[in-house]
Amino acid sequence: MTGSAHATGVPHGSAPVPRARPAGSFASLVELVAGGGVAVLSGAGLSTESGIPDYRGPTGRARRAEPMTYQAFVGSAQARRRYWARSHVGWRRIGQARPNTGHHAVARLERHGLLAGIVTQNVDGLHQAAGARRVVELHGGLDRVVCLSCRRRTSRTELDHRLRAANPGWEASGRINPDGDAVLTDEQVEGFRVVDCTACGGLLKPDVVFFGENVPRDRVDACFALVGGAKALLVLGSSLAVRSGLRFVTRAAELGIPIGIVNQGPTRGDADAAFTLDAPLGDTLGALAARLTGR
Repeated sequence: MTGSAHATGVPHGSAPVPRARPAGSFASLVELVAGGGVAVLSGAGLSTESGIPDYRGPTGRARRAEPMTYQAFVGSAQARRRYWARSHVGWRRIGQARPNTGHHAVARLERHGLLAGIVTQNVDGLHQAAGARRVVELHGGLDRVVCLSCRRRTSRTELDHRLRAANPGWEASGRINPDGDAVLTDEQVEGFRVVDCTACGGLLKPDVVFFGENVPRDRVDACFALVGGAKALLVLGSSLAVRSGLRFVTRAAELGIPIGIVNQGPTRGDADAAFTLDAPLGDTLGALAARLTGR
């Protein structure tokens, strides 16, 4: 099975719908954010400069296979072995990733009082690592693991140590997917040992939303409240290819809240945007923060 497991991905057959792009400028971006009260919606494109590939941008690869679903994960020991072997390899990249200029710029804008909050579709924790505080992880975070029986949460670092101990001498490598798992062959996966919850023996799952799961209702409501109470919505590095993120752009448009989009390539939200800016995220956001925070 190829393709990543989390709901942040792009299912087979879906693609950004080409729509008109109201071209903007750096001045448009400055004007939008300078007024304050901005809700940020970030996607995988913001993390590419940290070495994490995106889905459909310049460094991305369109999916060519169905991702693993929650139902497959809980229903098949073989599927769990495949997932954890791939994720164990991929975590080496995600766990070592560091915030880039874009993440630091967003955190600076927040500290300067210009942001109402951040909704991120990413599961890499880089917003928080850069110092941002008001972050809603729409799809959860890879740095945590949850037991599906007792709901106990533990750190991914602890699980990494346990998996290494359970698989002495096991080594594999493969192309890293945006959600942090690696593409491995069946031969590489064979023999990998999965570990269970130390408290109750239940199945362990990364604390992220898989395909086939719903984002918790209270989390969705918090995101809608953040967007609905904002003076503007700024989309950063997301093609908005799936409804999970697009719905917040749709809501902002319904409420008449101005929307700015900074992304390399078209998005499904372009027709609702006041402006779009096709530009590298790091340089653009770094310059924005410097302009508005005086640093």
